[in-house]
Amino acid sequence: MQEQDRIAEPWGRRTPYGSGSEWPSRVDLHLADGVRPEDVERWVQTASLLHSNGDAMDIAVADGRIAGVRGRAEDRVNRGRLGPKDLFGWQANASPDRLTRPLVREGGELVETDWDTAMGRIVERAGSLLQERGPSSVGFYTTGQLFAEEYYTLAAIGHGAIGTNHMDGNTRLCTATAAAALKETFASDGQPGSYTDVDHADVIALFGHNVAETQTVLWSRMLDRLAGPNPPRIVCVDPRSTPVARAAQEHGIHLAPLPGTNLALMNGLLHEIIARDHVDHDYVRTHTVGYDELAERVAEYPPERVGPICGLDPAQIREAARMLGEAERLLSTVLQGFYQSNQATAAAVQVNNLNLVRGMIGRPGCGILQMNGQPSAQNTRECGADGDLTGFRNWSNDAHVAELARHWNLDPFQIPHMTPPTHAMKIFRHCEEGSIRFLWVTATNPAVSLPELARIREVLAQDRLFLVVQDIFLSETAQFADVVLPAATWGEKTGVFTNVDRTVHLSEKAVDPPGEARPDLDILLDFARRMDFRDQDGNPFPQWHDAESAFEAWKAATEGRPCDYTGLSYELLRGGSGIQWPCNAENPGGTERLYTDGRFFAHPEYCESYGRDMVTGAPLSPTEYRALNPEGRAVLKAAQYVPPHERPSAEHPFALITGRTLYHFHTRTKTGRAPQLQAAAPEVWVECSAADATRLGLQEGDLAAVSTPRGGIRARVRISGIRDGVLFVPFHYGYWDAGASGPAGAGAGRAANELTATDWDPASKQPLFKSAAARIERVEDSEDVAASAPTTTGSAPQRAGVPPTTGGPDAAARSVVPATSAGEPR
Repeated sequence: MQEQDRIAEPWGRRTPYGSGSEWPSRVDLHLADGVRPEDVERWVQTASLLHSNGDAMDIAVADGRIAGVRGRAEDRVNRGRLGPKDLFGWQANASPDRLTRPLVREGGELVETDWDTAMGRIVERAGSLLQERGPSSVGFYTTGQLFAEEYYTLAAIGHGAIGTNHMDGNTRLCTATAAAALKETFASDGQPGSYTDVDHADVIALFGHNVAETQTVLWSRMLDRLAGPNPPRIVCVDPRSTPVARAAQEHGIHLAPLPGTNLALMNGLLHEIIARDHVDHDYVRTHTVGYDELAERVAEYPPERVGPICGLDPAQIREAARMLGEAERLLSTVLQGFYQSNQATAAAVQVNNLNLVRGMIGRPGCGILQMNGQPSAQNTRECGADGDLTGFRNWSNDAHVAELARHWNLDPFQIPHMTPPTHAMKIFRHCEEGSIRFLWVTATNPAVSLPELARIREVLAQDRLFLVVQDIFLSETAQFADVVLPAATWGEKTGVFTNVDRTVHLSEKAVDPPGEARPDLDILLDFARRMDFRDQDGNPFPQWHDAESAFEAWKAATEGRPCDYTGLSYELLRGGSGIQWPCNAENPGGTERLYTDGRFFAHPEYCESYGRDMVTGAPLSPTEYRALNPEGRAVLKAAQYVPPHERPSAEHPFALITGRTLYHFHTRTKTGRAPQLQAAAPEVWVECSAADATRLGLQEGDLAAVSTPRGGIRARVRISGIRDGVLFVPFHYGYWDAGASGPAGAGAGRAANELTATDWDPASKQPLFKSAAARIERVEDSEDVAASAPTTTGSAPQRAGVPPTTGGPDAAARSVVPATSAGEPR
């Protein structure tokens, strides 16, 4: 057993392996100070809730509290490895500022109360609004961090019992485009690929996907392939010099396009692949529609045209296309760099097109992973707690609505489906305009995560909006609430959640929640009982009463749908590895890859979506879709490049992008309370290139003002490897933060979303966080103080002498490579 500082070495030691081999196990372990392995009373099964990888782990319980974690060697996802957020994030559960009692607003202040008083106010306001204004006066805004049982219950209550169309998740901010891109190509959500494709691929292409920081264990898998025999080539598309980009410079190619030009780049890559006939014509002819239109469209985008648009050398585009075109096993992944940018869905769809025209799908090493940003974002979409209909059913198909109504034993007309579901940005617009008067926010922090925060604060502060916030801490959003409900979190309740590659994990309760905090499922069911919701037979609705009965009801609702869970059970998921859906009588062990036989979930009578125009967002009618795709093949959709709405100007000469850092998750409500993670990235920063810094007279660590037409922040300057003309600000830092210190103080002026615009992709409705024009000006000299940005990540400094990011003894974690595991650590 060896120890390592896992803040300084986020990806741990290498266990090299070659193409086609099994990834060796490496079990990572971290226990609280003073706790020895022999002190652990029991180990409780779970998986990570601080990123979307789905790392399986066990929770150590000692003296009735969570005392650490260890990876599960037998799990298919992580083979025992844990990342920094896994190893240290659990400490937030025991933070002294956890919410332990309900709060209600009295005389403008939030004061503690009992559950009957808090729920009584919620029920009274919801009941009166439903009677006076109807279901459209009520909205729900949820998260990507609950369990499937809770999402399914929320969907049943919101869409079924209440009948509102106003329900979405903060998955709209991070992975709505993943779902949209899959629906456009395959007419249904569901990731075609598997993490095991990393074990076989000879080219791994990452489009706007900084996997090294967003999914550290998946990057460890890729690093182990790179360290072994027959390493894959890496194609990286990212305007920053991330760890992925640096690996691509050594093992492949790094393309750093100007923000907002991803679709032009993808059209240029496809132009080269088709022009050089790197096309599997048999596959295209047999399994797709739309090839001729795609070929005609991308013929307009030779590298000589695309290069100036993207700020790239045409030779780079040709070289990248050559690597993609000559790959024998191509794995393509996509994340926020595409999803939160101009023409998000159109660009992500071209990645699907790339694999399809090459016939690279459904075989080992040949996959597509339209990545998620959150641990249970897949469940939000599957269960219908966002803009989707439960079980990947089609809102525009009356038979699908009737089928769901039978599962719920409700009248189909009680489930709203005459208009498209309301996406998050429109929900807040309706709140702003006054048509939504009751908003229930669960486990998310829109007062930091939504764009144009000055506007969002005004919306949340309205007297006419009754705001319920259900969370584990008094977040920036909760401070606006009329009622705050204290929730249990990971390790304090039981349920399942599903990761990016469809792997379902069971998370068991390890300890009791603090004080009077309750599981989210219990809170939702309590609300339903107090509202006296009933089904068609007069029975209480929802009909389930605890986590396992909710899971059994969810299973039944998935029967025959793409996300079929009917072969799963809590008992089957206990011990061993997580299992990928569909898992049913035909696939009792789960399904590693979708579409292995070239058959898709795309038949007009079965599909989840008929698709949209990717430039305008206009939906296709059932008739149009049937004419386009009567046999249910994959759809190759072409799109014309359109420049971003907001572009750099003389007043705002930079393109501003926001994003994540390795050590934090979302708005830091948990990771900011884990000492090792907070110390690694304690305060906001702004990145610019060395050339831009020289031109503007900026030095490492200078305090700078960053502004856009919407607002401004102050942050220390990190001179990094980002491309010229681009600024980067991490979005994790809110406008207040207990215990924070730094150049902006503990108050306003730190949140990146003070800068971002109220604008969204026409197809996925995902906000465009990476599409703002900005300026930067020095406020005061650095006085030899470096920015507190991590040195291990995409924010690595260009200047020598910046202190390295380390965690010291408190960040020491142990790792063991079992004797039966292939390969040796190095």
